[in-house]
Amino acid sequence: MVAWRLRSSFSRGSISPPSAFPFVTHDQGRETLRRYFRPYLDIAATRHVGFVLDTPTWRANADWGKTLGYSPEALVRINRASVEFALELRSAYSGMAAPIIVNGVLGPRGDGYKVETRMSAIEAERYHHPQVEALRAGGADMVSAITMTYPEEAIGIARAAAANGVPAVISFTVETDGRLPSGDTLQEAIEAVDRASGVALAYYMVNCAHPTRFESALAAGGLWLDRIRGLRANASTMSHAELDAATELDAGDPNDLGRRYRDLRRSLKGLCVVGGCCGTDHRHVAAICEACMSTL
Repeated sequence: MVAWRLRSSFSRGSISPPSAFPFVTHDQGRETLRRYFRPYLDIAATRHVGFVLDTPTWRANADWGKTLGYSPEALVRINRASVEFALELRSAYSGMAAPIIVNGVLGPRGDGYKVETRMSAIEAERYHHPQVEALRAGGADMVSAITMTYPEEAIGIARAAAANGVPAVISFTVETDGRLPSGDTLQEAIEAVDRASGVALAYYMVNCAHPTRFESALAAGGLWLDRIRGLRANASTMSHAELDAATELDAGDPNDLGRRYRDLRRSLKGLCVVGGCCGTDHRHVAAICEACMSTL
């Protein structure tokens, strides 16, 4: 039986990523975070499944921190405080039948929808190492790089995680043609990271795209599909460009999204971590959970 885990995080469809991490610095912000996560944790608790509890640190890196006026030293404190907050929240749900995994989240250095400046793997490792180190030091069980747009940055993060002795997950996003914003296919990206990183990542994910954007890529088959064990799809079928220009959230159809996750299990035999990205909320996660568990 698959040990299902739900996953929830901040996305463009909830609290704006560039401003999410400062919430851990004051009481009102921390209470806002608690209110955000409780419905998701309650879903996991009532369905007796595990939960991957993400830190709100998708944008708590050097470039985005500098834009908001945070020094490197302040970012280290915020990343560690974010993990400490997640650990406190986990303690409040210590009675759950299944485990809660505290996951330190990293985002891309640039835009999550397009490739602007492409770092080498060495540059990416050097850039992301301080955040990985801070998340590990704070006590994160694992780290995940979410909405990756090209392989080299993912390779660098994988190496930084290995250097810090913490398990790592890479999640790629795709455009309407099923390819990464860099033009690489999912298969090419996953195989490139596995080959070049020199470490064994825990697994891969796909996020920030509606299932219709990558269903055909998965249908081709191949051993590489065994490396994808998580999905965080968008509720909306809109492209990244359309989402950036949108003035209202497109919540789509939670039940339809759940059915698409269920159907994707035909291609992704190892799928065991499910959640939502842009436009989703606890209704979508509940529908996904119900649809996937109905096939076990």
